[in-house]
Amino acid sequence: MPEIASRNHIEAISRVTKKALEEANITFEDIDSITPTYGPGLVGALLVGLSYAKALSFAIDKPLIGVNHIQGHIAANYITYKELEPPFLCVMMSGGNTQLVYVKDYTKFEVLGKTRDDAIGEAFDKVARVVGLGYPGGPKIDKLAKEGNPNAIELPKTHFENLDFSFSGIKTAVINLHHKMPDINKADLCASFEKTVSEILIENTMKAIKQIDTKTVVLAGGVSANSYIRNEFMKLQDKGIKVYMPDMKLCTDNAAMIGSAGYYNFINGEKSDLNLNAVPNLKL
Repeated sequence: MPEIASRNHIEAISRVTKKALEEANITFEDIDSITPTYGPGLVGALLVGLSYAKALSFAIDKPLIGVNHIQGHIAANYITYKELEPPFLCVMMSGGNTQLVYVKDYTKFEVLGKTRDDAIGEAFDKVARVVGLGYPGGPKIDKLAKEGNPNAIELPKTHFENLDFSFSGIKTAVINLHHKMPDINKADLCASFEKTVSEILIENTMKAIKQIDTKTVVLAGGVSANSYIRNEFMKLQDKGIKVYMPDMKLCTDNAAMIGSAGYYNFINGEKSDLNLNAVPNLKL
């Protein structure tokens, strides 16, 4: 509910900012720059944060540096792994995005493949809603799937010649199965769904690894918190591929990852002006 989200942002943002400063034991004088997210995302929520950031930047005379939300998810890994440096392949998986990103440098990216329909997180949420688990779907599917057999049900996979994804087909297949067979084992269905989407992710990841000739893979986004997906990607280390994934608390949306991305934009000399606007469909 975008309108309710925006109103809650307005009510909380000043209080949260004050508490963050208190917990960090710093003042505005200790800050080098203000780095808000300006997209992609819900336009109302983006406008609240961006408007507050622009006012704060003007009031305390600190530079404003806009951050792409997707860049923030990637940058979460720099907090967990101080030694991690580009270039590497990032598997970006969240509620709104599924992309394979070639991270050439801290602020230089090339999208190698993306979803043509549903993002993977969106597919998780829709499947969870249909089988009666509610929202948010990702954690609930993850929990129930541990009780099921991932090989119990064969689900379809959509393939393309390039590195794009499609999760609409598997989502629809799960929904149809549940409607036709209301007594189907939900744990088996969730486990089979997890297994199939993991295979889709890893198949495209392996193709991308060969394309850009890298041995480093980084996970990012809320769906990277899924335990089955994390375990399957960790198996790539047996093939000589280094796999990095952020701490669980840094997988889902958080301010620390935006601050991390803003830091690299800052040292790269980037700067936004007070005309910076929200871009709900901002591309990386």
